[in-house]
Amino acid sequence: MIDCHTHTINSPDGYSSVSEMALKAYEKGLSVLAVTDHCEANRFFSIEHYGKKTSGYEYDIYDYGLRFEQSMKDITSAKNEFKGRLDLLCGIELGQATQDLSAADAIAADKRLDFIICSMHELKGYDDFAFLDYNKYDVPFLLELYYEEIYKLCKWGNFDVLGHLTYTLRYIEGKYKIKVDMKPYEDIIRESFGLLIEKGRGIEINTSGLRQEYGKAFPDLYWVKIFREMGGEILTLGSDAHKPEDIGKGIKEGLEIAKEAGFSQICYFKERKPVFIDII
Repeated sequence: MIDCHTHTINSPDGYSSVSEMALKAYEKGLSVLAVTDHCEANRFFSIEHYGKKTSGYEYDIYDYGLRFEQSMKDITSAKNEFKGRLDLLCGIELGQATQDLSAADAIAADKRLDFIICSMHELKGYDDFAFLDYNKYDVPFLLELYYEEIYKLCKWGNFDVLGHLTYTLRYIEGKYKIKVDMKPYEDIIRESFGLLIEKGRGIEINTSGLRQEYGKAFPDLYWVKIFREMGGEILTLGSDAHKPEDIGKGIKEGLEIAKEAGFSQICYFKERKPVFIDII
């Protein structure tokens, strides 16, 4: 059991300390836990740097550079605390890298990092996908913009795995019950996969959707299978837990998806290098 996507109080939407999360992981029998607090490239600096807020939603928070430093400090301390009991990894979930590539490159160069998930939570000029009212938007147009940004992320490629490829569906299909035809985006997703494979990068199976209204992983079997068929080898599993009780949830189901897609191994990262584990 490993969990490569979790958040602590150093994320705006986290609830518990690194030590509390690590203790719960140990109690649940996990051997590896990656703490991947949010680090939003488009809000890395203070509000004064940007001049004004970029949107008005609940988590329109700045100074992620300070949060990043605190997260690194807390994980390093907890690594020593749990040495010999749990392999605790120092990671981040890097958001919106394409909106400030210089900041993203500087973050990714930090030698303390074991692991970088790169995600796209919002589009420039829009609120986070979690806070949009999809009854007021052209959903196919938003998804077109989203997958264009995913392609740009993959072309940049200074990360380890692409986070929750189908994140938007958590809200569009899960919360708003708007059915999405994903076929129009398949070509650009395949092109994005090709870039990841070429650069030796991977994707994650984010299992949070299994315990939410959406009811599926991000991405589901269809896309994981395509990634594997195209030659993808790097695959991580993460619960996206924001509180201790959710650590490890859905990981067994994620392993089944990996197996069905044709993977015989999953991996985690140490010092930005993949460590492969056979799926039993």
